[in-house]
Amino acid sequence: MRGAAACPPPRGELSAALAETLAHAPGSRRLPGHELAERADVYGEDLQLALHLCYELHYRGWAGVDERWEWDPALLGLRQVLERRFLFALRADVPQAGDVEEALRELVLDRADGQDVTRFLRDQGEWWHLREYAAHRSLYQLKEADPHAWMIPRLTGRAKAALVTVEYEEFGAGRAERVHAELFAGLLRDLDLDDSYGHYAPAVPAVTLATVNLMSLLGLHRAQRGALAGHFAVLECTSPPGSRRLVEALRRLDAGAAAIGFYAEHVEADAVHEQLVRHEIIGDLLEKEPRLAPDVAFGIAATIWLEDRLTEHLLAAWKAGRSSLRAPLD
Repeated sequence: MRGAAACPPPRGELSAALAETLAHAPGSRRLPGHELAERADVYGEDLQLALHLCYELHYRGWAGVDERWEWDPALLGLRQVLERRFLFALRADVPQAGDVEEALRELVLDRADGQDVTRFLRDQGEWWHLREYAAHRSLYQLKEADPHAWMIPRLTGRAKAALVTVEYEEFGAGRAERVHAELFAGLLRDLDLDDSYGHYAPAVPAVTLATVNLMSLLGLHRAQRGALAGHFAVLECTSPPGSRRLVEALRRLDAGAAAIGFYAEHVEADAVHEQLVRHEIIGDLLEKEPRLAPDVAFGIAATIWLEDRLTEHLLAAWKAGRSSLRAPLD
């Protein structure tokens, strides 16, 4: 999982023009005009890939792309248009967020009703379903904890201490081989998948890219720190029951120890993290900045809404017997 990935193939006029420009030095080519960004479908393949191309410059970058692009003013201007459209659409489409405490209580209720990918995988998933699920999740899991680390300098007191406690464990508690991204790389190898960072970016659809783009958008903007805390809460509070079901699915299909171990780690660790996120990180943040409560609630609601869209996509494809990826895995 070392090094930068190659830019994924374009998915439309916007991402094609952006990828072509990024292949050259900053200032030597004109970036795509803002009218392309305004015209593209906000949840579509072209815009979501273009946003992903921009965001990855802040992580490991792209192979062959000049590092100076990360803070190029013209590119930041284009990215701002994409972000504005994405956030505007989410605020229009996501059900109106309510009380933060109520939203947090809902997160820890492991409801048996409704659609759930982990229940499908546990009860009837086949080997190819598990492999596709891992490919979708690889875009986040191979950078797990990185976007939330941007919240550290924006917090103080109990909230900062609690966040660093959670992040310390996500980053392996001082042991490189226990970094959660490394553990997920082991899961990928156990499932006969490529563990290279960003390898499956060309394969995942826009509905997956949107879930990853949201956390990058929230992480890169200090003004979105409340929403990022809400996003973090969803991941940590919903992880233990889902991880437990994935352990059962992997055991049923005789997956390797590394694959099982990744989710077994999250069953226990995230049960503790959930308490820290709810009571220390969000609790202390809202004591100091109560005006951020609507942002926290929006972060929770937007994360759930995008995850529900991904769930619908996965289950619709799998129940129809077809791949959920843009191209089936080898």
